[in-house]
Amino acid sequence: MKKIISVSLGSSKRDHQVEIELLGEQVFIQRIGTNGDIPRAIQLIKELDGKVDAFGMGGIDLYIYAGKKRYTLKDAERIARAARITPIVDGSGLKNTLERRVIKYLDENKIISFKGKKVLLVSGVDRFGMAETLVELESDVVFGDLIFGLGIPVPLKSIKLLENVAKVIMPVVSRIPIKYLYPTGEKQESQTAKYAAYYHEADIIAGDFHFIRRHLPPGLEGKVIITNTVTAEDVELLAMSGIKTLITTTPELKGRSFGTNVMEGVLVSLINKPMEELAVQDYDDMISKLALKPRILEL
Repeated sequence: MKKIISVSLGSSKRDHQVEIELLGEQVFIQRIGTNGDIPRAIQLIKELDGKVDAFGMGGIDLYIYAGKKRYTLKDAERIARAARITPIVDGSGLKNTLERRVIKYLDENKIISFKGKKVLLVSGVDRFGMAETLVELESDVVFGDLIFGLGIPVPLKSIKLLENVAKVIMPVVSRIPIKYLYPTGEKQESQTAKYAAYYHEADIIAGDFHFIRRHLPPGLEGKVIITNTVTAEDVELLAMSGIKTLITTTPELKGRSFGTNVMEGVLVSLINKPMEELAVQDYDDMISKLALKPRILEL
């Protein structure tokens, strides 16, 4: 049996585990939240290293991207170093492959026509594959990286501007403790409608669910959300906010969609190659074998 463990900085209230069969093999998946406690996350990984097939690193990105440039978050690097034997992934492999495919799938199958649609992507550097594909499909995209990541109410209205801003700020931002940049622990359970105007102006709200949830306002009738990592309770919250359609880029597994870090861990364990040998084509081939499709839920 394959065992994939996601060690997350998120709330332990969102913990979940499932056992499924993929390609004729049993796969056990578990998400363990550490409530923002980095030393606890490191200790868990050390205890399980070599005993599981892959780790997902949740609640934090190891790498974020803008254009051809990759930036490493220092807090995530500390966590990743704890895994000496078992491969550890942060989901960026699927953000570069699966999420591109999902956006194209939705457009090609006329589920959503992205051309001209107003899209709020809460963080472009976190969802670089999605960002590039939305732009390719001629969406009117607002990147909320400064708004949701740094609390600076300045929308970025082109991917080139996003790249230029990232070049300037990321060498500094990558060293800031993650608790100041992203909702971890109990912050994942709280809400503020501080940036409601950006939600109301958009036709589609996309990207990291915890950024979306943190600032989710009421009165979003007719809107579409494209995200992942949602529980049954999150679906109820979105319905109460008026959301018309929820699309998760990762499939539902017994009551919830897991994060990209979890699903990348599953793919890595099934591909069964050393991490340094993995290429984009390996991910694409495995996504095709598993026939992964987005979940589309009318609320």
